Amino acid sequence: MALPKKGSRRITVDGNTYRWRLRGRPTYDQGLVRSPLTYAVEHADSPGTTLVITTDQPHPSNWLGSMATPLPPSHVADSIRTARAGGWLPESPGSPFRLDRSEGFASAF
Repeated sequence: MALPKKGSRRITVDGNTYRWRLRGRPTYDQGLVRSPLTYAVEHADSPGTTLVITTDQPHPSNWLGSMATPLPPSHVADSIRTARAGGWLPESPGSPFRLDRSEGFASAF
């Protein structure tokens, strides 16, 4: 499934252009800071398999006011490189490729 273009951001990594997007509203568990922020990435020109990245920080719109730092483009680029090295093929169709970078996430509960 392709990412909606509205609200997505473009990033170029190693000569390839991707689009990435944070979910606007947190899921229930993200709102309660029980689970960390996730975001999705896809190839901009020929989307195939979506990359889903789980971070080690809370969603910025969580309901408990837990501090969340802005997600820098360098984190997105590094995650894309790590996923590519781990076997993610962004132009091929398939199930979402998951990259877990949540080590160190501290749940509010």
